[in-house]
Amino acid sequence: MATVYYPAIIEKDSEGFGVYFPDLPGCVSAGSTAQEAAEGAQEALEGHLSVMSEFGDPIPEPSAIDAIHPEEGSVEVARLLVAGERPGRAVRVQITIEDQLLARIDRVASNRSRFLAEAAREKLGGKVAAAPQR
Repeated sequence: MATVYYPAIIEKDSEGFGVYFPDLPGCVSAGSTAQEAAEGAQEALEGHLSVMSEFGDPIPEPSAIDAIHPEEGSVEVARLLVAGERPGRAVRVQITIEDQLLARIDRVASNRSRFLAEAAREKLGGKVAAAPQR
């Protein structure tokens, strides 16, 4: 994984503030204040990158902050760079696991690899972005 910095635009509307990422359509955050919206931007970015990776979508390179343009009609308040972790590629590994534990996993999971990766992410405090599943 590598840390990347995506530019985001904070905008004001009639209901508060929103943050959107021009490089990542659909990746947004909102709040009643600009600070609240900005504070949610990293979580939105990490979740968006994780979902893109899980579904095998290509993850675009971030644009330069000066190269992005606000959406038409947007009332731009500020720009910021938001850090996110670019997911790494999936790697096949061989592990040893007790047979009864494996049987329990198989009873609740349709995909062993995904289950084990999600369990590891949870145990590590969500610090590892999802990798594409095969």
